[in-house]
Amino acid sequence: MRIISGRRLLWSLGLLTALVLAVVLAFTLSPRPGALVVRAVFDRDAGKTTDALAEHAPEAVESVTDQQYRPGDDDAFLDTYFPAGTAGALPTVIWTHGGAWISGDKTDYAPYYQLLAAQGFTVISLDYSLGPEHVYPTAVHQINDAHAYVLANADRLHVDPARIVLAGDSAGAQLSSQLATVVTSPDYAGELGITPALQPDQLRGVVLNCGIYDVSRMTGGPGIIGWGVDRSMWAYTGLRDYAGSTPANQMSTLGHVTNRFPPTYLSGGNADPLTNTQSKPLAEKLAGLDVAVTTLFYPEDHEPALPHEYQFNLDNEDGLRALDRTVAFLRERTS
Repeated sequence: MRIISGRRLLWSLGLLTALVLAVVLAFTLSPRPGALVVRAVFDRDAGKTTDALAEHAPEAVESVTDQQYRPGDDDAFLDTYFPAGTAGALPTVIWTHGGAWISGDKTDYAPYYQLLAAQGFTVISLDYSLGPEHVYPTAVHQINDAHAYVLANADRLHVDPARIVLAGDSAGAQLSSQLATVVTSPDYAGELGITPALQPDQLRGVVLNCGIYDVSRMTGGPGIIGWGVDRSMWAYTGLRDYAGSTPANQMSTLGHVTNRFPPTYLSGGNADPLTNTQSKPLAEKLAGLDVAVTTLFYPEDHEPALPHEYQFNLDNEDGLRALDRTVAFLRERTS
């Protein structure tokens, strides 16, 4: 009996060791396991934030949802919000959601888009393909096609083609900055092989919250955050060694913006590490190019400490202030 029990114990330990090694190997050889972990965390947090935002949702907003902007592409849908009773065209905000390029949905933070719409805007929220199922530059081409769809359906969606603002949060801010660079820099558009759907004179501004604009400063970070960034970038670019790669360079709009970049609103929380390494450097770069820049940053000792995506928390004064400043920027640039 003791021999049999000992053999069972050894067999069980061997099986457990094999399973552990298989899991470690899976996380080492593919970005998928790590990306799915990061996706689960981000999706959970986005759901909680959206639920909290629902308490602030306005009533007098109508919508046109689940419009496929790219035929045959199951990832290419958009939602549109506008004030109830809208009959004509309104200045339009095209919002690209965040989620580390591997998570998120156009319905995340929908009450926030409704709040913007209630202020007299048409607000469009986009879906796009996520990594690791699809890799860069799929999303960039999709979003450009979304812009073309919005222009082609301007009357039906209450869009003013002459007054468009691109907007986004986190990875969506990176993507919005990239599309704005495509629109305003022919050399950059040529490098990406994209014919921009929007013309520079149609693009009145850009709203960028908590974004990434210099991938080189995201690599090799410490701890669980650094691990998550590496897995997300691996999943999105398809490259294990993405640092210094063509995708990483193209994504780093800090190095590609020109003096034709549209007027820009930039914000980030004082407890968000991306503020000092990403948002503030982009603000400085644009200001040096004589681009009109509006910023909302906070002192290092500001309380409460404001984390990544702080602007979606409308249960404190700082989130409300960010919303007010965003609306003021939109009105100033589209009037």
